[in-house]
Amino acid sequence: MPSHSPEIIFENNDFVAINKPAGLLSIPDREGKEVSLKNILKEKYGSIFTVHRLDRDTSGVIVFAKNEGAHKFLSKAFEERSVEKFYLGIVSGTLMEKKGSIDAPIMEHPAKYSVMVINRKGKQSLTDYEVLEDFNLYSLLQFQIHTGRTHQIRIHMQHIGHPVVCDETYGDGKPVLISSFKKKYKLSKSEDEEKPILNRLGLHSQRLHFIDEAGNDHNLEAPLPKDMRALLQQLRKWKG
Repeated sequence: MPSHSPEIIFENNDFVAINKPAGLLSIPDREGKEVSLKNILKEKYGSIFTVHRLDRDTSGVIVFAKNEGAHKFLSKAFEERSVEKFYLGIVSGTLMEKKGSIDAPIMEHPAKYSVMVINRKGKQSLTDYEVLEDFNLYSLLQFQIHTGRTHQIRIHMQHIGHPVVCDETYGDGKPVLISSFKKKYKLSKSEDEEKPILNRLGLHSQRLHFIDEAGNDHNLEAPLPKDMRALLQQLRKWKG
């Protein structure tokens, strides 16, 4: 995707909702050397305000405000949890409970930069999950997060023993190969080694729902990206 044209899901005078591709920073990092979505939007709109963020390797819906009034309103809506946030994720293994809530406080790791840990001294964090499809080795889940902690879904899934696939921080970080679930997988003659079907964090911000300052109802959705769709297609094919 060219860096200058992110896919716009919706925009009005107050905010813009983007379908962020995986691998792109939401906002500039400390060094500020890499392109970020915020930089791209700044070039397009002149001024742009951060409301929330997605991890670099998470794809999907993200909202930026276009003016200070909207920034204040939306930031408050996120803080007060009046924004409904839904994600889709592919995780390792089969979950015993097909529906559940993970209520485990999260704090920053005392020694590792940008790594989070579950600790009773942390901030209260609540994630609801529901298993949509079970493929034995992997499962497709929908999440609703009621708090917005850094890496919340990722560390909560690690906590219950089903990390998000390809998670380098909270899982094994290994790419997903078709040979991991297709018994008689053979490389094609032109390949030296198998190419992963998914080699980034299997997490997608699917939907945001909120009411804006003028009382308009917004339901902003981003379709699953190609790489996650391709993996699910293969898993469905080889299920059982």
